[in-house]
Amino acid sequence: MNVVPGVELAMHTPDIPETKRILIVDDEPRFRAAYRQLLAADDRSIEECATGGDAIRRLDRRDIDVVILDLSLPDIGGIEIMDWLLRNRVSTSVIVFSAADSIDSAIHALRQGAFEFVRKHCDPDELIQTVDRALRRRRMEQEHARMTARLEQSERLHRFLVEQSPDIIYTLDGAGRFIFINGRVQTLLGYAREELLGQHYSAIVHEDDRERVQFAFNERRIGERATTNIEVRLKSKHRGFRRFDNRMIVAILSAQGIYAPDDEAGPQQFMGTSGVARDITERKKAEETIAYQAFHDLLTGLPNRVLFKDRLELAITQARRREQRVGVMFIDIDRFKLINDTYGHPEGDQLLKGFAVRARNCLRSGDTLARQGGDEFTVLLPDIGGSEDVTTIAGKMLAELKHPFAVGGHDFLATVSIGIAIFPEHGETPEDLVRHADIAMYQTKAQGKNGYLEFTSEMDASHSERIALENELRVALERGDQFELHYQPQISISQRRVVGLEALIRWRHPQRGLIAPDAFIPMAEETGMIVAVSDWVLREGCTQLERWRALGHTDIKLAINLSPKEFERADLVERVTAQVNAHAIPPGAIEIEITESLLMKDAEKIIEKVRQLRGHGMRVSIDDFGTRYSSLNYLRRFSISSIKIDQSFVRDLATGHNSTAIVHAILGIARSFNLRVLAEGVENEEQRQILIDLGCDEMQGFLFSRALPAAPLQAFLESGAFRAGKEALLLD
Repeated sequence: MNVVPGVELAMHTPDIPETKRILIVDDEPRFRAAYRQLLAADDRSIEECATGGDAIRRLDRRDIDVVILDLSLPDIGGIEIMDWLLRNRVSTSVIVFSAADSIDSAIHALRQGAFEFVRKHCDPDELIQTVDRALRRRRMEQEHARMTARLEQSERLHRFLVEQSPDIIYTLDGAGRFIFINGRVQTLLGYAREELLGQHYSAIVHEDDRERVQFAFNERRIGERATTNIEVRLKSKHRGFRRFDNRMIVAILSAQGIYAPDDEAGPQQFMGTSGVARDITERKKAEETIAYQAFHDLLTGLPNRVLFKDRLELAITQARRREQRVGVMFIDIDRFKLINDTYGHPEGDQLLKGFAVRARNCLRSGDTLARQGGDEFTVLLPDIGGSEDVTTIAGKMLAELKHPFAVGGHDFLATVSIGIAIFPEHGETPEDLVRHADIAMYQTKAQGKNGYLEFTSEMDASHSERIALENELRVALERGDQFELHYQPQISISQRRVVGLEALIRWRHPQRGLIAPDAFIPMAEETGMIVAVSDWVLREGCTQLERWRALGHTDIKLAINLSPKEFERADLVERVTAQVNAHAIPPGAIEIEITESLLMKDAEKIIEKVRQLRGHGMRVSIDDFGTRYSSLNYLRRFSISSIKIDQSFVRDLATGHNSTAIVHAILGIARSFNLRVLAEGVENEEQRQILIDLGCDEMQGFLFSRALPAAPLQAFLESGAFRAGKEALLLD
């Protein structure tokens, strides 16, 4: 089967048979028998024909080496047979063996292509020698034909390989002009080969590459010293430089000299240069794509942290030499996770790309904006006069972000927290500058976000302190013996008794002493350790409640705060119910407190988890109610059992500030939805009385008791120490 239709790559080159075939054509049987006996040999096959017709039919099989032919035959003469052999191109050696004495017969036979003319009355040895000579010549002709066929086959195969090659194959004369070029040049560059024959090679070479590659196109060396694998850009016809996605065609070139064969000793004559040019445009494109992806963020097209570090190292080197400053900014988009959680990652990606465009427009041409990952970006500001240059650009970014982004069909006002570090004041290595800018960014977040701060040494100490505390928290969770729960009573004024307890975790650090939750819970949420913290609280709280219930305190519910991060986990309900069931606690004795801000997140998923908790019989309350912007529709859709009035409203009851109206409204809302209400942060008698007058029955705060460890709380429950009237005691 041929690779290309119409191209015959193989020619049949039959083997030369060892047996020589001789055909005797004579109408006299006695002559035929005599010839057969005379010419017989082991390597010969002798056949006979008595007529010209029989001879033609036998010769038409084209395997006879020598024909001994009589000119006088009864039907067709020997001359006519020879003429038939010429017309039909039958290759065989003809020895005319005739009784005619006329010289004309011999001349005519020889003109018709006879190998020899021998008279019948000659010496028999003459016939034998003539046949031997004819067989030798026939053998030489066969070997020559076979060699010619093989050469033709080799040439045809070579021509096919050259023409079908995916590479440009060419030959130049000594002056650099094309004397041969294969058809691949047309598919790659658009030139017909006839257009280039006689043209100088520079006609297809990029102007900028001509000087660099002239030695390759004029290569005289051969063997290992010859040119191999040199890149060159080639021009295409009409279109200038042929491009693939804005990339020029690139070839890899190998060449060597051509020399005329010279039998005599001495230097060979240089004839020209032959070469092969392989198109590697797609490979170069792939290499550049891989290189681009290695140093750029695929979403925004910005440099990534690897390229940013490389540019920062170069900027520091130049600044150190020129005694200049370099600015580094670390930027984090505030509330970015809210976008991903609320609208999905595609909308979050659009916000990142939109921010990248706006931030880049705030920079100078020589500055670098890079994406570190997630919602974090860095900025390199080389050649600055001082920190005021950096803060000016930071201010421009904050101003640019005052225009909202379109996210999920809504306007979203994005803000950023920016940290600033300056070379050499805040570090002399890329790592130190980026780390210090990162620390300053976190300080910006801690101070309310949507701003920028320049790094100070005090920040570094604070950051180191935070890292140390994080590691110590991880150790504490592994040990499990450094935490304890304190319980703050929740009082019913009308029933004059404790109706509930709020479990509040404390960390009794072996060196730092008792640490309040505000100092480590946000860190636990950020690092993912909040799950282990919540599991410990659930386990310890249920264990203690089980003890109190065994002592007869069966009418007390336990309120446990769960981080909003917990509601992002699919196993939340399973983990809570497992602890409740393990300690045989009625589900109604457990109240899960969630923050009002949780309602503003992925409402459907939160609603489903709350419904599952309620379906297991547990209570769910909203902590800090009224401090956010939750819709009343959420109260209808969420299976809430109670709400807690935030202490900020309770604190201002005696001083006005419209807090009385707000509390009154909250109580009205609760009654409308048939919800229990508890006021937290009640610290004095006046606040208690106003709440009673407004219709609030359940309260908690220092007026009644601070949060107590389990043993003092046990004594508090058994003593009944508090009174719900004006003589209420503040218990230490």
